[in-house]
Amino acid sequence: MTELRFFATYRAAVGQKTVERDYDAETVGEVLRAIEEEWPELAGQLLDDEGEIRPQLSVLKNGREVAHLDGPATPVGAEDTVSVFPPVAGG
Repeated sequence: MTELRFFATYRAAVGQKTVERDYDAETVGEVLRAIEEEWPELAGQLLDDEGEIRPQLSVLKNGREVAHLDGPATPVGAEDTVSVFPPVAGG
């Protein structure tokens, strides 16, 4: 069972900080697509039309930014934690 962690506006959309899911997914990209399908308010916010992670979005697998791994092709297993942080605006 993969643990999913959501922060800021994504936590509000999901309704809680942490959920566990048993998606039939082998990559982070497939997990993100499943999240978009399960929570319609997140549809189109995580992945673009080509399946790439949206710019300024931070996605971590076990605390490591997937952009520094294999991006959406990063393998994911049942014991992994995927954390999703929305873009942060500031000034």
